Amino acid sequence: MPTENVAAQRLSKFKNKGKDYAKLRDKRISECVELRKAQRNESVLKRRNLTLSSLPDPDFISPGRTSREMAPSLSIEDIIKDVKSDSRVSQTRGCQAARKLLSQECNLPLKELIDAGLLSRFVSFLCMDDEPTLQFESAWALTNIASGTSWYTRQVVENGAVPAFISLLSSPLLHISEQAVWALGNIAGDGAAYRDILIECNVIPALLSRISPDTPVGYLRNLTWTLSNMCRNKNPCPPLSAVQQILPSLIQLLHLGEKDIVSDACWAISYLSDGDNDRIEVVVKTGIVPRLVELTGHNQLSVMTPALRAIGNIVSGSDIQTQMVVDAGVLKTLPELMRHPKPSVQKEAVWALSNIAAGPFKQIQQLIDCGLLPILVDKLQHGDFKTQREAVWAVTNITSGGTVEQVVALVQSGALEAIINLLQVKDVKVILVILDAISNIFKAAEKMCETEKLCLLVEELGGLDRIEMLQNHDNEMVYQAAHNLIEKYFSDVEIEEVEVNTKEDAFVFDTPDVKRAFEF
Repeated sequence: MPTENVAAQRLSKFKNKGKDYAKLRDKRISECVELRKAQRNESVLKRRNLTLSSLPDPDFISPGRTSREMAPSLSIEDIIKDVKSDSRVSQTRGCQAARKLLSQECNLPLKELIDAGLLSRFVSFLCMDDEPTLQFESAWALTNIASGTSWYTRQVVENGAVPAFISLLSSPLLHISEQAVWALGNIAGDGAAYRDILIECNVIPALLSRISPDTPVGYLRNLTWTLSNMCRNKNPCPPLSAVQQILPSLIQLLHLGEKDIVSDACWAISYLSDGDNDRIEVVVKTGIVPRLVELTGHNQLSVMTPALRAIGNIVSGSDIQTQMVVDAGVLKTLPELMRHPKPSVQKEAVWALSNIAAGPFKQIQQLIDCGLLPILVDKLQHGDFKTQREAVWAVTNITSGGTVEQVVALVQSGALEAIINLLQVKDVKVILVILDAISNIFKAAEKMCETEKLCLLVEELGGLDRIEMLQNHDNEMVYQAAHNLIEKYFSDVEIEEVEVNTKEDAFVFDTPDVKRAFEF
C-alpha cells in the first residue's frame, strides 16, 4: 500500500510545490519540451536537396544552361572517369552529370560516388576561380551530398569542403556564392557539432557580409535559412558570442515583407529563446518582443507558428521577461490563436497561456481581465488532447499561484467541471496535475470557510465518484493523491446536509480582506 513518502515524492514532482520562482519556470520548461522540439511541419526542412524545382529560374543553373539539360546523360562509370580525368572539359562534363544525378529525389548514387573518391575532386574544383562552371557544378553536387544523412555530411566536411565553401561566399558570381550559402546551411543543419565547427571557422561574419539592400530576395531567403540553422540545436546551445553576432541581422530580417524570410528569421529567434533565462534575456534585450507578438497574428501559418513558438519560449522565462510579452499585447492575440482551426496552433497558444499563468497573481489577473478564462475552459472541454493537457497545466498554475478571488473566478468559469470530466483520461501525468488543481481549490475554499460547499459542488459534478475510483488506479501516485483528497475532505463531511443551491450559488466565496498569492 502506498506510503506518505510516496505522496511526498509525488508532491515534489509538481511545479508549484515547495519551489522558488526560478525553479518554477524551469520545471514548466522541461514539461513542455515536446512542444518546443516539435517537427517544423509548415517550414523548410533543416537540410535541402537542390532540385530543378528549387531554383528561381533556369538561368540560375549555370551560364548557358537551360532546364532542358537536366536529364543525366552519363553512366556512373563515365562520371567517375570524367571527374578523375585531367581534362577541364571532361571534368566539367563529369561534374555536371554527377550534379544532375544528385538532383534527383530518389535512388541517389551517393555511396558509389563517395567510394570512388570523387568528393576530394569536387572540393578541389571549388577553388578554381577561373573555371566558374566547374566550380558551380561541383558545389551543387557537394550541396546535395551534404543534404543526406549525417554520414554523408561528414564525408563532405572531412574532405575539406567547409573552408572552401566559406571562401566561395565572397565570389563575385551570385549563383556560386548562393550555392555556398546553401551548402553551409546543410552542414549546419546536421547538428551542433558541425554548426560549431562552422562558427569556429568564422562563417557568421562571412554570411552576414552578404546582407545588403541590393541582395536579391531569393539569395536573402537562402541566407536567412542558413542563419536559422546556425541557431539550431541545444546540446550545446550556440555560443553566446555567435548569438550576439547574428541577432542584429535577424532583427532586420524580421521586418522584411517576404514571408519565407520572416518565417526563417522567426524560427531562428525561437531557437535562440529556447533556453535558460540568460539566453532569453539576450533575445528580449534586442526589443524584438513587440514584433514577435505582431507576427503571431500573421495571415501565413509559416510565420505565425514560429512567432508563437518564440513567444511561448520567452514567457517560460522570468516574471519580468513574461511581463514584457504581456505588455506587448500578447493577451489580446491569444484568444484568436486559441480558437485557430489548426489544433497545433491552439496547443501552442494554450502552452504560452499556461506559462503566463505560472507567474505572479498580477499576471494571472491580467489574463482574467482579458477574458481568457472562458476560452481556456472551452479548450478543456473541446480541444484535442494535447491542447487539453496544456489547458490543465494552465488551470493548475492559476490555482497554485492565484489569489482566492482568482481561484473563485476560475471555478465560476466552469474550469472545475471541465477538469473533473478529464479525470477519466489514461494519461497519468494529466490526472496527477488535475488532482493537484482540485487540492489547491480546496485550500482556497478552506481560506473562505466554504469547504462544505465545495464538497457538495464536487459531488454534484461527479467528481467524488471519479476520485473514489482513482483509489483503484494502478499508479501509486494517482492512488495516493486521490486517497488524500477523500481522506481530508470527504471522510467526515455529511454532504447531504449542506444547504446550498449549486446552480445559483456554485462555490461563491466572500471577498477576502487581503489578496493572497499561494505559497510555492
